[in-house]
Amino acid sequence: MKKQSDLSKLFDYAGKFRILTISSWILSAVSALMALLPFVYIWKIIKEVLDVAPDFGQAQNLSHNGWMAVLFAVSAMLVYIGALMCSHIAAFRVQANIRSRAMHHIVTLPLGFMDSIGSGKIRKTVNESSAATETYLAHQLPDKAGAIATPIGLLVLLLAFDWRLGLLSLVPIVIAFLMMGAMTGKRMEAKMKEYQNALAEMSNEAVEYVRGIPVVKTFGQSVFSFKRFKASIDNYQKWVISYTKDLRTPMTIYTTVINAVFAVLIAAALFFTADGVTNEFLLNLLFYIIITPIITVTLNKIMYASENKMIVADALARIDNILNMQPLPEPAHPLSPKDNSVTIEHVTFKYPQAKNNALDGINLQIRPGEHIALVGPSGGGKTTLAGVIARFWDVTDGAVKIGGANVKNVSKEELMNTVSFVFQDSKLLKRSVLENVRMARPNATKEQVLKALHDAQCDDILEKLPNGVDTVIGAKGVYLSGGEQQRISIARVMLKNAPILILDEATAFADPDNEVRVQAAFSKLSEGKTVIMIAHRLSTVAGADRIYVIKNGKVYDSGTHEELTAKPGLYADMWEQYNKAAAWKVGVLNA
Repeated sequence: MKKQSDLSKLFDYAGKFRILTISSWILSAVSALMALLPFVYIWKIIKEVLDVAPDFGQAQNLSHNGWMAVLFAVSAMLVYIGALMCSHIAAFRVQANIRSRAMHHIVTLPLGFMDSIGSGKIRKTVNESSAATETYLAHQLPDKAGAIATPIGLLVLLLAFDWRLGLLSLVPIVIAFLMMGAMTGKRMEAKMKEYQNALAEMSNEAVEYVRGIPVVKTFGQSVFSFKRFKASIDNYQKWVISYTKDLRTPMTIYTTVINAVFAVLIAAALFFTADGVTNEFLLNLLFYIIITPIITVTLNKIMYASENKMIVADALARIDNILNMQPLPEPAHPLSPKDNSVTIEHVTFKYPQAKNNALDGINLQIRPGEHIALVGPSGGGKTTLAGVIARFWDVTDGAVKIGGANVKNVSKEELMNTVSFVFQDSKLLKRSVLENVRMARPNATKEQVLKALHDAQCDDILEKLPNGVDTVIGAKGVYLSGGEQQRISIARVMLKNAPILILDEATAFADPDNEVRVQAAFSKLSEGKTVIMIAHRLSTVAGADRIYVIKNGKVYDSGTHEELTAKPGLYADMWEQYNKAAAWKVGVLNA
């Protein structure tokens, strides 16, 4: 199958607006040719002046030729403005369609997709890749069309007056094109891809670094604690220096030759006029010296368009990488869970490109309405296990069942209505509190939303907001703390009222006052539901019906809090360390 060209892809995104893109090329080319005509009339003016000198009163056509030069210059400018209007309308449509298509596809992908790629990289890919196509279509392609038309018109003009000077004027152009090829060939396309990779990695790591600033400030760590962020900066620096060195020689030669056309003409003039100079030769020389700077402008437009073409090719490839990612398959004959039990049978899961399994042969049976906790060392697989229950990813082997139905055989909509997930870092949109909570159930009444907010211990938040539940979060200085955002998110989950609830370190960022309120909200939220809780703060899980200790992707131990602390083991050691840490904090506060 023939590979689709980048221009063809852009036309697909443009739809019916592609005619405007083509029109912009035609108008730009016409404008470029019209822009050459004033030079012809300037040549006529100079010729007439030389012909009648020193009796300048005999010149009859100076005014006519002058006005014709102005007319074509203004006309060329107006036609070029028309070309840009067409190209911008089409470019904005393409940019919007790329973003729309990418975002519509992203929402069909499992939530694990965001974790595997990184939100910073996704945002950069969608925003900057689409923006790159806008610049290319709106400016570079019309300019390139004009830049191609200009040499054709120039070639006619350069050879029409003095073919010797015309051919010599083309020598620097040939050298410049050779240098341009060295800077925009296949090798440089690979370099441009490396550049975009380095930028994307640095952007993603920067987002993660900013999110971790509270930890840095709390524990007095330096920036070097974030080794991946620093490594991404070092990698970008290394690439930029290498790329600059590769371009140093061809760029120096290119810049020299395109700005030295007049020098070639003057050297040629000295050679051709060794036996004397005629008015005709002087007139032609002046014409070439006046018109050849257009060559510099034209070649620069072609070079920048070629460079931008590489950027666009890389941008479209990155968008295609997202669009080529497949959503999790939907069942042909969906099943419905019979109850809110969760069964995990011999589940194994490995992340893409990972060497080891994140989950390795796990078996769990969670009864309807049972409250269980997942604890263990960081990186042991707790969040991954919760993720496969909510089908953020499909398991590599084994089965995850909800109410007796394999989650692969439950429709996405029903699974989302069955399982609610409260993350440790809750996200709210720049909308009113009402709209943020109502996202869980768009048809909910305002009274139902207010009840959910009340049950989520949010009354004190609403009281301090200028417009209560209708206050837009993030507008005019209205911001909420992490614990307050968490309570708003809990209200959203309460409104959804799914029978299975997964809490992933949901009190991690809450201050003591907010933690008390969040815990009270969880107590209300958990009534009659199956609850799966992930926590490092062991005091929050002591009352769970059953605790599972997860280590290295396996169930290391299980039992009630009393059973696990009564025998030697990982949980007993963790509980002892937790109590020592708590006692140390109390001692420090008393001191």
